Amino acid sequence: MDIHRFGVVVCHRRFGKSVLAVNHLIKGALTCTRQRPRFAYIGPTYRQAKGNVWDYLKYYSKPIPGISINESELRVDYPNGGQVRLFGGDNPDSLRGFYLDGVVVDEYGLHQSDIFTTVLRPALADREGWALFEGTPNGKNQFHELIYGNGDWHGAIHDPKWFYASYKVSDTHVLSDAELAAARQVMTADEYAQEFECSFEASVKGAVFARELQAAREAGRLTRVPYDPVLPVDTDWDLGIGDATAIWFSQSLYSGEVRLIDYYEHSGEGLAHYKQILNDKTSKHGYAYGVHYAPHDIEVKEFGSGRSRLETARSLGLHFQVVPKTSLDDGVHNVRMLLPRCYFDLERCQDGIECLQNYRWDYNTRIQEFKGLPVHDWASHGADAFRGLATRHLTPREKKKPRSEVYDVDPIERQQMVRRQRAGLGRGGYR
Repeated sequence: MDIHRFGVVVCHRRFGKSVLAVNHLIKGALTCTRQRPRFAYIGPTYRQAKGNVWDYLKYYSKPIPGISINESELRVDYPNGGQVRLFGGDNPDSLRGFYLDGVVVDEYGLHQSDIFTTVLRPALADREGWALFEGTPNGKNQFHELIYGNGDWHGAIHDPKWFYASYKVSDTHVLSDAELAAARQVMTADEYAQEFECSFEASVKGAVFARELQAAREAGRLTRVPYDPVLPVDTDWDLGIGDATAIWFSQSLYSGEVRLIDYYEHSGEGLAHYKQILNDKTSKHGYAYGVHYAPHDIEVKEFGSGRSRLETARSLGLHFQVVPKTSLDDGVHNVRMLLPRCYFDLERCQDGIECLQNYRWDYNTRIQEFKGLPVHDWASHGADAFRGLATRHLTPREKKKPRSEVYDVDPIERQQMVRRQRAGLGRGGYR
């Protein structure tokens, strides 16, 4: 790590990463030649940083003559002017305005996804400081992307400028065979694979749809699902405001089977961008669209323009049908009821499947219990769009709105719509 500016270490539980982090920071504070060196440890929360690391920092600093310990700021000052301080990622604004010569970000996957790019990276810029990311896998989040890449960058594992190391318990032998055998008896296979074998593929703790997705895998319903030109393609949206927009592309059969043939997600764009995406997929794959479904909040008027996004979409020629509002519990129940009838194209829907796989209940670390709300992170957009899909599929037809406010279309009518589209006819059958 000393010859690399940035590094990633994937560690199994009880590896000793907190001790590693503390000693790496102390070494940096003592050997840095810049004036008034500043180093930081960032835990997922301030409470975790204090509970897990503060005692280690004081213990390993104690033999150094001339140190000063500040209990209120969780800070140790060293005789050369160096400093190591603990922070929590739950209050990233507390880090703004600091310069840093080095930082350890612990359990990076549990942090706010943009904490490094918007807060820590600027703090390292003027001193050309280093950063070390540590953690145990917790699904395919920003920690996974840091290792395996996203977009044009291929990740730390393939970048020679980055340090990368992974330590599974089967490699380190830190824990005895008897202890691991005892752990297997009380942990699920996914929990053991994630916590001790550093698996990013295992279902995350508290995953909402883990059981249903596992059943889909075992039944071979995560496979190749080609587009059927006889059936219309419906789309189900989660519209982000300053956030990501997610779209599922599906085809439905009379039998109740639902085929998820495509998925798209993006952020920072207006509705015109997504209208173009629909057109591009028609040009590339031949999609003929049936009905576009949007959540109820598409009807909310925006403060600046006084128009709703439903009206904006109509002006672009994009006509949405509105899915009724349901409670979170009902939405989750609908997804669990629908998933056994779903087939997913494993290639085109990979990102959406990852969203469903990593959609998880929030966890209260103080009382060691799951909360009644899911975590709002990168996985929630695709999961929320799928909740809308499941809701409109499972809403009894007799309870739906009048035809003038319809949010579903009869299957026979949908097939007729496709035929009319291909013939260049309008909905009424006229050119």
